[in-house]
Amino acid sequence: MTLDDLQTGQKGIVRKINAKGPFKKRLLEMGFVAGAEVEVIKYAPLKDPVEYLVKGYHVSLRHEEAATIEVDPL
Repeated sequence: MTLDDLQTGQKGIVRKINAKGPFKKRLLEMGFVAGAEVEVIKYAPLKDPVEYLVKGYHVSLRHEEAATIEVDPL
């Protein structure tokens, strides 16, 4: 399951990031590291981007970006 599969209010644990290069580094710097808990806060009116809570910070990602993050749902 990937992060973009979760619905508002659902939580998951980051398992793996399937991105490369600068984009992967950016995700890691934002807190999307293996073992981190992530919660879906809300979707934008047109369903993109999505706001997530990770390590106490609110972060917005597009669906295609969130699809690179594998999670285990809680």
